[in-house]
Amino acid sequence: MPDNNSHRLPDQLRANLRLVFVGTAASARSAAVGHYYAHPGNRFWRALHEAGITPRRYRPDEFAALLELGIGFTDLSKTGAGMDHEIARGSFDVIGFRTKIATYRPKTIAFTSKKAASLFYHRPTSALAPGRQTPTSGFPDVFVLPSPSGAASGHWSLQPWRELAQWIAEP
Repeated sequence: MPDNNSHRLPDQLRANLRLVFVGTAASARSAAVGHYYAHPGNRFWRALHEAGITPRRYRPDEFAALLELGIGFTDLSKTGAGMDHEIARGSFDVIGFRTKIATYRPKTIAFTSKKAASLFYHRPTSALAPGRQTPTSGFPDVFVLPSPSGAASGHWSLQPWRELAQWIAEP
């Protein structure tokens, strides 16, 4: 279902969230069911709990409930769906993403893959390290996380997720 916007995921954003997760685009499964990180092989929901970001393990269909915890969601492409290589490059809207962040002003942003961060920073994924990034004036703190996708299993590590949990827990 690449580049089909009939089931795009709605942003889950409001002013002054403590954390916003940013992906490249919805997976085909997430787009089909309307829930973020919905593929059964995706580690996102387990990682949130294991890292200490959420008090329990939430299910994909509970994603809207994370707003109560100060956690939001968006993607760089709101019209594409599928694996990153299936998404039309022109559907990634970094300017629109920056506008959302300027509007809602979250405290921290976490890219859920090096690919999403590379699109944002206009740098190759090989030039990005997981973890907290160098601060940019007037922009929230940014973390780059290893992709929780089952397709990225060879690069998986929970440690940057734990570092994010510690960072957002600090006053």
